[in-house]
Amino acid sequence: MKFEDLLLETGGFGRFQILILLILCLPRINLPMHFLLHNFLAATPSHHCAIPHQEEFVNLTTEEILLISIPREPDGTFRSCEMFSQPQFHLLLNSSLQPYNDSVTQDCQHGWVYDHSQFTSTISTEWDLVCEQRGLNQATATFFFIGVTMGAVVFGYLSDRFGRKSILMLSLVCSVIFGMLSACSVSYTMLAVTRTLTGVALSGVSLIILPLGMEWVDIEHRTFSGVLTSIFWSVGNMLLALTAYLVREWHWLLVAVTGPCLLSIVCLWWVPESARWLIANGKVKQAHKHLLRCARMNGRKDFTISPEALRGMTTEKNPGESFSYISLFRTPVLRKISLCSGTVWFGVAFSYYGMSMSLTGFGLNMYFSQFVFGIIEIPAKILMYVLVNRIGRRHSQAWSLILTGLCIGANIIIPTPFTSLRSVIAVMAKGSSEAAFTTVYLYTSELYPTVLRQNGMGYTSFMARLGGSLAPLVFLLDDVWRSLPQVTYCGVAVFCGSVAFLLPETLNAHLPEGIEDIEKTQVKGPLQTSAPEGMQLQSLLK
Repeated sequence: MKFEDLLLETGGFGRFQILILLILCLPRINLPMHFLLHNFLAATPSHHCAIPHQEEFVNLTTEEILLISIPREPDGTFRSCEMFSQPQFHLLLNSSLQPYNDSVTQDCQHGWVYDHSQFTSTISTEWDLVCEQRGLNQATATFFFIGVTMGAVVFGYLSDRFGRKSILMLSLVCSVIFGMLSACSVSYTMLAVTRTLTGVALSGVSLIILPLGMEWVDIEHRTFSGVLTSIFWSVGNMLLALTAYLVREWHWLLVAVTGPCLLSIVCLWWVPESARWLIANGKVKQAHKHLLRCARMNGRKDFTISPEALRGMTTEKNPGESFSYISLFRTPVLRKISLCSGTVWFGVAFSYYGMSMSLTGFGLNMYFSQFVFGIIEIPAKILMYVLVNRIGRRHSQAWSLILTGLCIGANIIIPTPFTSLRSVIAVMAKGSSEAAFTTVYLYTSELYPTVLRQNGMGYTSFMARLGGSLAPLVFLLDDVWRSLPQVTYCGVAVFCGSVAFLLPETLNAHLPEGIEDIEKTQVKGPLQTSAPEGMQLQSLLK
């Protein structure tokens, strides 16, 4: 008997599953509030060099002091990183005159003055991460994603070894601790270290939520559960915009986005461990207890099954045997799946975070842009709910990522004055990117067997976070060529989307339990059900 058949006997998709998914959606809301926090935490307001007081300035207005002290850009705005070495008093007579000599400019010598009309403080204003230190400002996001990358490896292994729920709880507790320490940072070094550790902790939350929910859901509602969980990421996107709008001081902003993890910890006590994982690891007594609880809550009080019957469902000869990331590459089919899915995840995250960390595509203020980005994602996910069930996971994954790259490339070619057209293309790119991200979580959870599912998610998440770590640094390439960051995002998205065509289809297939379930599909076809299972599936869908 397959685990899906057992789920049907406990009520299939009932109140038990709905409650689990809703509870797991709470930490899902919190994830984008940290993953995209860099947009507001490290925002750089307009600034110019600080001008030391001089006796000659006593009778001058602030505007006149700036005029004689700060050189201008061709568009008339004051430069952010340069000042005159000597006041250019002749500019008071005619501001259109040029300074006597270009060599009279120098780098800022006395710090910077920032415009605080939009932000009370950010880490840029706190530690002057501008001009020559601009790279450190962008590196803050990279440090966070390096932590997420390391966490993907650690928590992917731990959740397959010690269980989904216990490691998810550990991840949430660590997220609260390191998130609050980040808010208390008194130096850039302390912030960099604590944000990295916060990334490590939150990686476990990101990895475990979807598989834990899906392992309690039958085939018919698997896509629904994946898309529902993903929609709450978009809700978190919109809440981030609202939170950042209300909290303009970076210390308290970190407190505000970390606090909700406490609610998730409290609610998570109700969520049971994955019965699939328990059975696969020989812990049939615990699985039996959770299945009886599931049946009772779903109204199936007549459900009965013995622990001995569950023991017969154990897929491995040695139930206590542990698996490692090496297991993902030992057998030929798993090796191909791992190489291709890792490439796809890199491209999805690289393009998604590349766009999400640039909030200037709409010509609106950054708070409203962030909110709009969250709204755009919801119809994209609803569309993917239809497409992954109609055309399959593979084509949905490939074409959504390729379309993302093509839209990014189109905005390189479209002239800047065509702002409306560029905004429409930007909306399409963001929607396609989120569609690709929604699909990749669902798709990967279906590709790997239960005994290796979290190892697989950990490895692919590692590749995604590698892409997320590099995405902010690509913005620095605009010093080489202004369009080079967009060209890079475009090329990577199209290439990685094309690789998705090499993956097997998983539409309407049973979740594989053991490695042999993956390898034997080499004969039957890409992860398709056998004839009896296919007939049973058709009856379920009717």
